Amino acid sequence: MQGIKRKVTYVFFYELITLLLISTAFFLFSEKDAAHSGTLGVMTVVLAIVWNLVYNTMFEFWESKQVTRGRGLRRRVAHAIGFEVGFVAITLPLFAWWLDLTLLDAFFLDAGLTLFFMFFTFAYNWCFDRVFGLPLAAQ
Repeated sequence: MQGIKRKVTYVFFYELITLLLISTAFFLFSEKDAAHSGTLGVMTVVLAIVWNLVYNTMFEFWESKQVTRGRGLRRRVAHAIGFEVGFVAITLPLFAWWLDLTLLDAFFLDAGLTLFFMFFTFAYNWCFDRVFGLPLAAQ
């Protein structure tokens, strides 16, 4: 599977799983009700979908210019870290505002989620590539 079909499939399954996980986490670890937590989950997922499409397009463009093909451990780790650092820059002010947190408290929340999702992203990408094959840029 290649091109836009691959990107849409990737994002759909990743964000569906993420929505379930993050809405539950916001509900369990905040003093907000399920509707408030779920709304933040939806906003976070929508932002992630846009960021995911932008980031993966940029990453695959960079990847296509590399001499070394394939996705070894170093490239997968770089991909996961790059995605999460960019996403923290987007979500930190949202979390602080929506949950009425200080930026420091929002940072700790975001850091915990980021740590979890770095491992989740790594595992998800590995499994996705095993099921659907590598994109042309990595072959």
